[in-house]
Amino acid sequence: MTHTFYISMSYAVTALITLCLIGWVWLDGRARQKELAELEASGIRRRSAQPKGDLAKGDAS
Repeated sequence: MTHTFYISMSYAVTALITLCLIGWVWLDGRARQKELAELEASGIRRRSAQPKGDLAKGDAS
């Protein structure tokens, strides 16, 4: 095994693992967004989301 081959394979494996992790995070994010959309469509809201028509806290004008 030559030094050049070893270095090249190290970079290739690192790039492959990095791309796999990026893809995994992207796909997982899409799945979580889909789950949130399904929950919101069924009437379940996030606690941080204010109901429509409510005034923000401290805005009593």
